[in-house]
Formats: sequence, structure tokens, C-alpha cells
Amino acid sequence: MNYEVRKIYGKIKNKSAVVRVPGSKSITARALLLAALADGESTLYGAQLSDDCATFIDAVKALGIRVEVDGTTVKVHGCGGLLPRTSGEVYVGSAGTAARFLTAMLALSSGEYKLTSSEQMQKRPQAALISALKTLGAQFEFLNEENCFPFVVHGTKSAAGEVTVDITRSSQFLSALLMAGVLAGKPLRIKTVGSHGMDYVNMTLDMMWSFGVSVEETDGAYTVSGGYSAKKYDIEPDISAACYFYAMNRLLGTDIKVAGVMPRTMQGDIKFIDLIKNFNGGRVDMSAFSDQALTLAAVAPYLESPTEIVGVAHIRGQECDRIKAIVHNLTAMGVKCEEREDGVKIYPCTPHGAEIETFGDHRVAMAFSLCGFRTDGIIINNAEVCSKTFKEYFEVLDDLIEKLT
Repeated sequence: MNYEVRKIYGKIKNKSAVVRVPGSKSITARALLLAALADGESTLYGAQLSDDCATFIDAVKALGIRVEVDGTTVKVHGCGGLLPRTSGEVYVGSAGTAARFLTAMLALSSGEYKLTSSEQMQKRPQAALISALKTLGAQFEFLNEENCFPFVVHGTKSAAGEVTVDITRSSQFLSALLMAGVLAGKPLRIKTVGSHGMDYVNMTLDMMWSFGVSVEETDGAYTVSGGYSAKKYDIEPDISAACYFYAMNRLLGTDIKVAGVMPRTMQGDIKFIDLIKNFNGGRVDMSAFSDQALTLAAVAPYLESPTEIVGVAHIRGQECDRIKAIVHNLTAMGVKCEEREDGVKIYPCTPHGAEIETFGDHRVAMAFSLCGFRTDGIIINNAEVCSKTFKEYFEVLDDLIEKLT
């Protein structure tokens, strides 16, 4: 479907509103994996049930682990580290978390598994994680391109005790090894090369601790041992989703709040909410909260000074090349911008209407919808891609517009 955003700038009658967003995708995915490997029944409250998380749940079920879903409450009957099925086929769709986390889990489990994905996921980088898992003793048979989905993984029964992983392209590689590391059957020492924002790794470590596993960190290396225990776990609202509404405040002068969002959170995108309150242009290193590079890019034309986003070269390898998506859509709106290897520079102007090409990327759709609140004629093509993480996003927008105007 295509969605034409309604321009409401200058028509606001009620500045205050409260909206609700789904639970955090990042926390939900981690909680699902930890609960699946735990000993006993875990209950997850406030889980996100977007396409990505639904795919993750189906994948866990395919491995013989019982999962019960009731609204946003999910019960997971953990396997205690021994997967019920030692062979099978697992589909990870376009979910980066499922793709990386399950690959590591299966590589450190005794069995043979075929992993398949969407066409989009086949293009996303996996080489660094696969290389690390091979070092640990897992074997891979690639059914198409090397180091890409689909493939068959032969898990190792006796993992090596130390591994190094390159996190330049994604911190998920480290998170995957950390969470699956308990399956090694002995202490596993994980070292890293390259650099990346570490907020999501810190989230992983906090959640592992909540499920009973403490990770020892010494001189930048992590040692994992022990096993997970089942628990009841509350999932925070998704800060990445909340950011779009706080960006609206900057564009419209409103006071929109997202229910449940607190200043203290495990989610690194809270940095964007702090930034956008008073930001009016300048140079920003967004390596630690790169999911919001698109959001800031959509707001940038309406600010007083040029905005230079840096430190986000890795977003070229996400659902689409997000830097090129920014440049393509801003150019279509008549906005002057300069593409850089690790970001983009955007100049203030008065944009005109345009059809926004989403490139199959949910964040492109949600971020550029913000432009429509200030500019007539912004049409989001294939708006349904939001179902990846926030299926009701445009319905929430419609309700919010009614409250504000």
C-alpha cells in the first residue's frame, strides 16, 4: 500500500498526546533466545510480535521448543541447553537478530541444521560470525554464495575455548557468540577486533545476567560460562520506534510522549531522544545509535544549519543501503545533500512533495513519513514494510493526527 502523509504543521490545536509503541525488538529477540536455552519455563511480558519476532518464535518452535503466545505475553519452555531436535530446517526471514543469534546457537549445538532466509537477508553480511564459528569447530555447507544464507551448519560437540570475532560490520556477531557461549560446555573466551557501538552488547550482557549468567570481562575479552535459569521478564517499549514521535516534537513543536519510555534504559537509541530536543544542525557521530540516522536525516532539511551524520558506514549493509536511501529520497524532495562513505551531509531548505522509495526497509518508511507533517505531497510507497517491526505504525499516526488537530 502507499500512504500519503497529512501535512499538519501550523494546524496543531492540542500539543500534548501520549502514544504506545510495541515492546523492544532487540530485547524480545534476546529474551526469546535466553528463555529457549534456559532450564524451565520463562514468561516474557510486553513482547514485540512484529514480523521479525514472529519469525524468531517460529524458528524456535521448529527446533522443538514449546512457545505459547497470548497477546504480548510469551511463555517459553526452555530446553536447558539441549535442543530437542538435532536436525531440521529453520527459516530466519529478514530478521537480522534471528539470523545471527540462531546461527551461533546451532553452530554450538550437536546437530545438523539447514538455515534459509528471505532474499533480502541473503545479501546481508554474515562472514565475520561464520568465520568465528568455524574457528570454534562448526562446519558450514553453503547452498548459494559463500558466507551467505542459505546454508547447512554442522554443530560442534567440542568447541574450542577461545575465539576472535570482527565486529566492524555488526555488534550482533559478538552478542550472538556471548549468548550461545554457554553451549560450549566449558568457559569460552571471546575477543574482538574492529570497532562498533557497544550499547547493544551491553544490553546482551545485562540480559544474560538477568537469566543467571555473569560474563567476566578482562582487557576487552569476555569469558562466558554457566547456564541460564528460567524467569519472568518485562520487556521495555521499543525506543527505536519511540524516536519517531520525539522527532515529531522537534518538527511540530508538540509535546508527544511515548508510554513507558524512561530516562534509564538498556536501549542505546535513547541517545537520539536526548539529542533531538534542542538539535538545530551540526556534526553528529551516530555510530552508537545508527538506527536513527534515517530519522535525523528526515528532520535535517527543516533545521537552521547543515547536518552532518558520520560514523554509520555499516548501515549500508542493513535492510538496504541506508545512506543511498537517504540521498535518493532527499534528492527527490529537492534537498541538497552530499553522500559520504560513512554518512551524509544535509543542507536546510524547503522540501517539496515526492514519492518516498522505501527499498523494502521499514525504517526508511517510518523515518521519511516525518517529512509529510511539514511538506505537502509526501507519499510513502509500500508502507506495509513497517510490519517488520511496527505493523500498526501508520494507524498510530492516523490516531495521533486526530488528537493533535
